[in-house]
Amino acid sequence: MSWAERALAEILERAGETEEEVGDRWPLYADPATGRWTTTGRGSWTAGFWAGLLWLRATVTGGDSSSAASRTASLAPWADVDTATRGLIFWYGTALSGDTALRDSAARECMDAYDPVLGLVPWGGAFGGPRELARVDALPGLIPLLSRSGPEGEHAARRQLDLQIELTLGGQEAHPAWAARPDGTWAPHPDPPLGWSRTVGWLALAVADAGAPHRILEYPAVAARFAPGSERIPAASAQRSSPPDTSAAAIEAAAALKLADSDPSGPLRDRAAQLLGTLVSEHVRAGRLLDGCYDFDRGVATRHELVWGDFFLALGLAILTGAIDPFAC
Repeated sequence: MSWAERALAEILERAGETEEEVGDRWPLYADPATGRWTTTGRGSWTAGFWAGLLWLRATVTGGDSSSAASRTASLAPWADVDTATRGLIFWYGTALSGDTALRDSAARECMDAYDPVLGLVPWGGAFGGPRELARVDALPGLIPLLSRSGPEGEHAARRQLDLQIELTLGGQEAHPAWAARPDGTWAPHPDPPLGWSRTVGWLALAVADAGAPHRILEYPAVAARFAPGSERIPAASAQRSSPPDTSAAAIEAAAALKLADSDPSGPLRDRAAQLLGTLVSEHVRAGRLLDGCYDFDRGVATRHELVWGDFFLALGLAILTGAIDPFAC
């Protein structure tokens, strides 16, 4: 058994322990010392990652999938909630499940939320703050979901992706969030802040799933993160006191493996293997990916195990070892 296969087995075993601990609640982040989870009643924007991790466990191990199916079914109330994170919730929560009815229903709801004037599905008001935002973390999952809604949905997905790339990467620095002005122009929004660790990962993941890698790798901010010799674990924030964010590296690894699918012997696959190797050797303990940063500016879970960090690390390892196809999820 290779190091990647061993690490994947440990993460999936940890998922079983988490399942016993949280019951019918949803894990969000776990204390680095005790391993105990902070949970939510409905799963918040991370619900799809917990359902997805249970599906990864069932798929890789060949074990029972009833608990994964139950979690996926529990996502249904999110379908008509005003949030662009429905992409994260429903794509990653259903991709391995075969539940096309729920996925298609969510895709229709997202398409109904598309604003042709703005050229996107707005961030939404479900979690507070301004509704009409363009954020990089709205893209993953949303792009493939929209694309399931026929030619109109494919057009909407391309338009939103193009807009976000232009906004985020069109200037000197990569701004993850933008607010719509009344005159139809866009202004940088401070949340998430400039220098946010997950900016490149989320954007690259969405572009990879859209099948257009050349559009992202040409930009200096992205090329710098995927260069062979660049820092492997990005800082959570541009501030000097910022801790690392392993969840960002896990997202980047999954994105790199997808981008590398057309050239499996190229540098992107090597970069992904480097990222995954560093995460496993330096930041995984007993199947727990530590040193993830939920929200540095607010001081929330700044060096913790994060449910999406575990998911993307498991996803990356599953792709690297050939346990699943790069675009299965």
